[in-house]
Amino acid sequence: MSSAIGLSEGSLAAVHHLREQREVNTVVLRLADPPDSLVPELEGNLTHDELVQGMPPHEPRLVVHELSFASPEGTRRNELLLILWMPPTAEEQEEAYTAGYAALKEHLADVRVHLTARRADQLAYRRLVALAG
Repeated sequence: MSSAIGLSEGSLAAVHHLREQREVNTVVLRLADPPDSLVPELEGNLTHDELVQGMPPHEPRLVVHELSFASPEGTRRNELLLILWMPPTAEEQEEAYTAGYAALKEHLADVRVHLTARRADQLAYRRLVALAG
């Protein structure tokens, strides 16, 4: 299944809302049915714990999350993360989600932190801060 995955108008609007509104720090996208575009599944203000707990254990997702943290100098920072959540049990969907991930990376060219997580521990707060650092 080597087809292009597009961004739906809803997913574009959700990402725009995340960038423009303080009450949204997380957008979770999933593939539509049929799997030709990404659609928003969740648009909200999640804590780190809520983000990790909200990842489905057997289904992939694409996540844009604004991580808030303190720099080593003590200043508050926010950094956008682009996360491909790909649990091992969802391998049959990996190619389609990877294509969606590439489309989202292209759309969010200024986001510098990209990661693939296959287990919840790969989304540990300190690890994300180190990547955003």
